[in-house]
Amino acid sequence: MPSPAELQGRADLGDWRVVLGRLEARYRAGSFEGAASFVAQIAAAAETADHHPDIELRYPDVVQVALSTHSVGGLTERDAELAHTISTIASAADVTAQPHASQRVEVAIDAIDIGAVLPFWRAVLAYVDEPPPTDGGQVDAIVDPLRIGPAFWFQQMDGPRTERNRIHVDVSVPHDVAEERIATTIRAGGRLVSDREARAFWVLADAEGNEACVCTWQDRD
Repeated sequence: MPSPAELQGRADLGDWRVVLGRLEARYRAGSFEGAASFVAQIAAAAETADHHPDIELRYPDVVQVALSTHSVGGLTERDAELAHTISTIASAADVTAQPHASQRVEVAIDAIDIGAVLPFWRAVLAYVDEPPPTDGGQVDAIVDPLRIGPAFWFQQMDGPRTERNRIHVDVSVPHDVAEERIATTIRAGGRLVSDREARAFWVLADAEGNEACVCTWQDRD
């Protein structure tokens, strides 16, 4: 499986960014009709490759594409190959890439007993369990089966937390967007709580202490 660094270093994947374990690209087609035509061309290429991305079409002309290999739960060379094909289609169709525009949001909930808390959120959201990273490990994340809504993950706490909020938002952005996103957030009244885990994530807070993390794929061992 290629690493995020290997994928981001490829010259033929300039349209694409690794965001939350997927290869993502955003395109502007100039018109809604042009965007729909572009989606149709992507669908045809996906059928030929027998490898299928998630595609979102938004008014007025935005197409968002996300690639991963579901059978392995990560990125493979098949994703890179189809990404290259989609970039070639975009270039021929005069569709414009916006490589810095992609982002994905996760909601993190601190819990003392994850096994007691997680089923409530799974039921109320109609989500499904995300397989744990190791066989037989504890499930600590749930996802929208249609991959539309944000993922929810549960962070183990050692004891009750009263001085800080227990729910925060993780905003995963392209690695070359993170510093500007953080600066913009601070200019908007936020403050940097911690950069101890940078570049994996930076913890930020609003004026009342509610937290959000800006996250990238970098420095995640």
